[in-house]
Amino acid sequence: MAIDPQFEANREKVGEENGVAVWGPVDPPEKHGIHGTHVAVDFDICLADGACLEDCPVDVFTWVDTPGHPESDIKAEPTHEDQCIDCMLCVDVCPVDAIDVDPGRAGRI
Repeated sequence: MAIDPQFEANREKVGEENGVAVWGPVDPPEKHGIHGTHVAVDFDICLADGACLEDCPVDVFTWVDTPGHPESDIKAEPTHEDQCIDCMLCVDVCPVDAIDVDPGRAGRI
């Protein structure tokens, strides 16, 4: 299952972590929700293979710990989503479609 591209309408913003918006539901360690707005990563399906970190030309992502999550103990968080140039490389390389980049959401970070 891929990230919901309509998550802003379908989910509630439940807070922030590391300066990044978090969209629920959140119930650690199993559920961490979607992190980010312009660049959004569904932590619940992210496998943490690192392709987005390796391929991003402007270093939008950083590793964050998610101990006990069933998929992986780390996730790629869009900590620097304001640096995104909308090249979509991260979207293209994510093996589980956990990332959504929407230039229309850039002003709502």
